[in-house]
Amino acid sequence: MILSKYAMALVTALSVSYRLRGTSAFTHSSGVVHRSLRLFSTTEEEQSTKPSIFEFPLAGKNVDDVEPRLRFAPSPTGSLHVGGARTALYNWLVAKKGQQDFPNTAAGFVVRVEDTDLARSTKESEKSVLDDLRWLGLTWDEGPDDENSKYGPYRQSERSQIYVDLANKLLEEGKAYRCFCTLEELDEMRAQQEAEGIPPRYDGRWRDADPELVQKKLDEGAPFTVRFKVSPGSRVIIDDIVRGTVAWDAEAMVGDFIMLRSSGVPVYNFCVAVDDAKMGISTVVRAEEHLSNTLRQGLILDALGAPRPRYAHCSLILGEDKQKLSKRHGATSCNQFRLEGFLPDAMINYLALLGWNDGTDNEIFARDELIDAFDLNRVVKSPSVFDMEKLRWVNSQHIKMMKIDDLVDLVKEQLHSENILKDGISMDDPLVNEFTFATTALAKQMMETTQDAALNAKAVLGYGLPASFDELQNQEAKKMIEEGNFYPLGKKLIQLFKANELPLPDPERPVSAFLDVNGAGIEEDSQSGGGAYDYTAAYKAQMKDMAKEFKIKGKNLFHPIRLALTGEMSGQDVTKQLSLLAMACQEDSVVDREAASVVSFGERMNRLDVFLETFPEEFRAPTAKEEKIEAKSPNNKGDDT
Repeated sequence: MILSKYAMALVTALSVSYRLRGTSAFTHSSGVVHRSLRLFSTTEEEQSTKPSIFEFPLAGKNVDDVEPRLRFAPSPTGSLHVGGARTALYNWLVAKKGQQDFPNTAAGFVVRVEDTDLARSTKESEKSVLDDLRWLGLTWDEGPDDENSKYGPYRQSERSQIYVDLANKLLEEGKAYRCFCTLEELDEMRAQQEAEGIPPRYDGRWRDADPELVQKKLDEGAPFTVRFKVSPGSRVIIDDIVRGTVAWDAEAMVGDFIMLRSSGVPVYNFCVAVDDAKMGISTVVRAEEHLSNTLRQGLILDALGAPRPRYAHCSLILGEDKQKLSKRHGATSCNQFRLEGFLPDAMINYLALLGWNDGTDNEIFARDELIDAFDLNRVVKSPSVFDMEKLRWVNSQHIKMMKIDDLVDLVKEQLHSENILKDGISMDDPLVNEFTFATTALAKQMMETTQDAALNAKAVLGYGLPASFDELQNQEAKKMIEEGNFYPLGKKLIQLFKANELPLPDPERPVSAFLDVNGAGIEEDSQSGGGAYDYTAAYKAQMKDMAKEFKIKGKNLFHPIRLALTGEMSGQDVTKQLSLLAMACQEDSVVDREAASVVSFGERMNRLDVFLETFPEEFRAPTAKEEKIEAKSPNNKGDDT
């Protein structure tokens, strides 16, 4: 098997501390690892020239009293998902609070890339995870490519010499040993134990092997693994911040486990224990699925003479079907949430609530408020259910707290993603900014994500009225048409449009409908805008004239007018919708009218005319009953535009 660049990095460092017998090189020219590598202790001269590889920053200290150093250690084998993001967030929050309580110390948030899965680890995945952390605002104090920290490097593939030296230390001290068992012997051992009803584990046959036999195997070039020697009666007990006291019978549960594979590559638990010790990690916050790993890691830390960090194992995040959250539940990767228009501050707000609360009814937190309020002691044991509707609600609350101008760039990304903007158009084009501003202002009060603003713009620019009455699917609209007011009002609108008497948005500056008298963006749908030519005022005046002419008002006037002009029974202010349409239909518009399925006002009037001609005769005028109800109704005093 040809090794990846990660494996070759390990091989290069491992060969420094490995003496080989029976072969002339660690690898063949093909790049294949030679299985007859030998691990020997270094000489005293070699040890004297080494840096303090055997020293640990927290040695001799109580981890409860030191400045908090926390780490997030992703494996670069895919995207950053919800569970990993919550783990990163909890670590980040504790670290940030620690930096406030212990200023000018080593307190901080560390990102360490655990790329020992040589077959699956990729640089692309690493970049994706780090980009997602940056998007969430979970910036690290130490991490990959940080060349100035004394605790680096921060990729396990670059730390192989550290692992080799500490493995040598455990061999020298008799806390580890070489195991020459073949795969066939291990399979036979496992099968026999299963037949006897014994939990499978290594039986320790090379644990106290005759040194002469070990030397003979080494001389023969036999491959070997390095196993940790679990002391008889060993127990590991931790006081988990979330789960309370947890204890394991080490000898019964794991036996003598492998630290280094026969290829020389260290196993996951050995790397993690060494890295936590060497980086001075004071608290480990991670998912409960890692709880069982604490047993092996605790044994290794104790053998190295390094203090164990505090542990907090958080419960799983479940889907609404109470199964472990996965792709089948919809979006689970941070990048997907970003693409769908969720805000990073809203994401960390919601993720924090998946297993934690501050003891109050408050559910909306700014970033600084989370840092102040968060406490691992309030993280609950029970699993949390990921509720997409709740996330959308939290996101909507954060959107409402933002100004229109602060949302424009985010909505602009969504307009581009939905192919509403022309290809090749500069995102800095003033007309792009103006159209995006109007799109954002129009949707501000209803949007739950920034994507909603773009989707709303698509709906506004389109026209949903079908070609005939029989094709109309909206039962509410059909019932309204059957009352008879829609036909005469629709005909009147067409007449006014053809006579150039129907008020339309200011062709010189249609964006004025979204600005108040001071030029600031209008956030409330009920608030009217307008420039020198007040389109909104002219439209309302026209509606009053039509109310008098047809002797109808309220919903019997405004619902038919809305459906005729927009093709929808409900939505935002009609004048603002038509102003956005006017912007999309300008000669120099930045909107791709074909891709966005834009239906101009003139096209709408043509379609409306065709639609009206398909009405049965009985729906072309209000019935006498409807006219009497309208005249008596006390609810027809509003002005719904």
